[in-house]
Amino acid sequence: MSQKLAACTSILIGKKASRDGSIMIGRNEDAKAAWPKRLVVHARGEMPSQFVSKDTKLELTLPKISARYTATPEWTDKYGLFEEAGINEYGVAMSATESAYSNDLVLGYDPLVKEGLNEEAMVTVVLPYVKTAREGVQRLGELVAKYGTGETNGILFADDDEAWYLETGAGHYWVAQRIPDDCYAVVANQLAIQEIDFNDPDNFMYHPGIQEFVEKNHLNPHPGTFNFRQIFGTADRSDAVYSEPRVWYGHQMFSPKAAQNEQPEAADLPFLMKPERKLSIFDAQAYLGSHYEGTPFDPIGTGSDEEKHRYRPISLAKTQEAHILQTSRASKNSIHWIAMGVANESTFVPFFSNINDTPAPYKRGKLPAQLNSAYWIFKHASVLVDSHLHDFLPMLRDVQKDCNAKAIAMIQATDEKAAGLAGAKLTNYLTRQSENFATDVLNAYRQLSLELITKMTDYCPLNFNTDENL
Repeated sequence: MSQKLAACTSILIGKKASRDGSIMIGRNEDAKAAWPKRLVVHARGEMPSQFVSKDTKLELTLPKISARYTATPEWTDKYGLFEEAGINEYGVAMSATESAYSNDLVLGYDPLVKEGLNEEAMVTVVLPYVKTAREGVQRLGELVAKYGTGETNGILFADDDEAWYLETGAGHYWVAQRIPDDCYAVVANQLAIQEIDFNDPDNFMYHPGIQEFVEKNHLNPHPGTFNFRQIFGTADRSDAVYSEPRVWYGHQMFSPKAAQNEQPEAADLPFLMKPERKLSIFDAQAYLGSHYEGTPFDPIGTGSDEEKHRYRPISLAKTQEAHILQTSRASKNSIHWIAMGVANESTFVPFFSNINDTPAPYKRGKLPAQLNSAYWIFKHASVLVDSHLHDFLPMLRDVQKDCNAKAIAMIQATDEKAAGLAGAKLTNYLTRQSENFATDVLNAYRQLSLELITKMTDYCPLNFNTDENL
């Protein structure tokens, strides 16, 4: 599954930057247009003591006790698990990974490790064993430093207090930065973290030998500072057309005044930004579902053919699933939002993290397509809409709006009743509420597909304006 590299788009939102005080970390998982995903819950103590990666053959001895956590594995483990995202029983959220690139000079001194810890295993060997986001950063960093990694990646963490973004810059070296409470960050397939303050442990974590490594090998183009992106990352033409426009568009969405002079291909776009309004869960979803709307670069917009294909969009056909992990909620009920398939043409369905199961269709997914799978139910509606986009997109948007409004109403009602529950009663109630709503959304998309098929019957090329009296 090396094709997962150079994919994905991420967003992180601090609790003072959001409308409701929640923390949100999210990502589009991009790899293949038809590669099913599932949503599962691992029970406490379910994980084995020994882990062997099917991707790199790395063997790890895991802690004896594993926490319950949600996860979104592949339909097959032939290439590895790729669990990608989840929230554990302690309220720690993790999303892995945002693929990036390291420059050749850095990799010459610290090459990528073929048998190291890669994306496919990161959630599996970290999330069940940590009780805070900071612990997650520390555990992953220590594993990368010890065993190495075969990829350059960014990894998102959050809990009820803070959000962190960790980046690996070479075979073993890494840094992580805390997202300020009043800021957000959008990341798109390039190393994003900039200045590192080694005297600020509250906001920065890093490989203990990274300064010595950089100095010894003369890697810093600007001695006297320590800009991780400039030292370890790339800034070539591919970044300018593939990665930077997606960051630029996020800034235009949330900080238009501050970003009014930014250019889509600028190599120095800031990692952290303050939004010019408080952001909601639908703002995060809108970013992950966006494709340069309102600009000439929209692939389904009104720009020239060259403009419409100049930049890689955020939401695209190769998105397997999109997720937003929402912590620090007033009710303390964290939510794992998931949109199967193309985010722009799907619906983010909320699953409370304190659940013990998911509906059967969300646990299914195979090739070829099967319509008892949530992934394929959403994809079915999506490809039908694509066939006659101008005519069918309004029908899809109506379903999305209705599901979004009902999601908020369900969450509010559930939070109110859940406040009086605890233990198994709370878990069972949150599971039932999540499952019932997820099933309702699937039924809405099944009905949409039937309506689309009905309308399509008259689009057959073997058609003619017939006389109804004959």
